[in-house]
Amino acid sequence: MLNNIGLPGILLIAVVVLVLFGRGKISGLMGEVGKGITSFKRGIKEGEESAAEEAAELAKDVTPETEKDKV
Repeated sequence: MLNNIGLPGILLIAVVVLVLFGRGKISGLMGEVGKGITSFKRGIKEGEESAAEEAAELAKDVTPETEKDKV
């Protein structure tokens, strides 16, 4: 069903949405989507950093002091 929309159909849908919601509401919605994407990326970055810190904690040398001298 959606395979036959094409460019004219997409343009018609865009015009109808613009008429129904208005330019201000659509631009506000796009601003909120942008903020959401930015927040999502920030959360992913913080998650990766915390995972790297946890991995570094686990990778610390836990060999007892008496065993280090035997090397």
